[in-house]
Amino acid sequence: MKPKTAVKLLADVFMTLALLFLMGYQFWGEMAHEWVGAGMFVLFIAHHLLNGNWHKNLLKGRYTPMRILTLCLDILVLASMLAQMVSGIILSRYVFDFLPISGGMAFARRLHILGAYWGFLLISLHLGLHWSMILGMLKKLFPIQHTNKALSAVVSAAGWLIAGYGVWAFVKRDFFTYLFLRSEFVFLDYSEAKILFYLDYLALMGLCILLAHYGAKLCRHLGKKAPSQP
Repeated sequence: MKPKTAVKLLADVFMTLALLFLMGYQFWGEMAHEWVGAGMFVLFIAHHLLNGNWHKNLLKGRYTPMRILTLCLDILVLASMLAQMVSGIILSRYVFDFLPISGGMAFARRLHILGAYWGFLLISLHLGLHWSMILGMLKKLFPIQHTNKALSAVVSAAGWLIAGYGVWAFVKRDFFTYLFLRSEFVFLDYSEAKILFYLDYLALMGLCILLAHYGAKLCRHLGKKAPSQP
């Protein structure tokens, strides 16, 4: 694997871990939440710099259904990240406390809730769109000589079971309330076991990855069937 590819993969892994950490605000406290949030935004910028060719080619080539879907999702991820960063700076009591910002707390709190919950789902969907590429990178790092059909079937079944659990976690965690801002406050259970919390969020991430992965396959199929331009 090329060094740049390894750095890209490493940055994405740290971003995913930071995302999960940030969703568990009640376990780690406000100061840690702010520092990890700032670090994630730095990683997000690094991710775009490392994928500079994507930006250079935005106006080149034909826009297939897959390319349109990817672009729309990327724009939404960018919007959610900016929403979290702007609102996080306004709400900050540690990392950005030196900035002369006053007021706007109520607006920032609403924006942070929207950015956090939409951002979690959108970034998870983004991972799913690139899941084939991620698996390809992992295979280069951990080469497997023989493919076992039975093992592949077990892994596939496990993926669908995780996705099913993710649907239940989506309802249990009341995502609809926060995605559509039906409450201006997030109700946190400080006594909850960390492992149960993160199992739910990993399952939610798995659900989004599965939906996006198979959605990407459908888009590629539609792109192949689309008539070519004269």
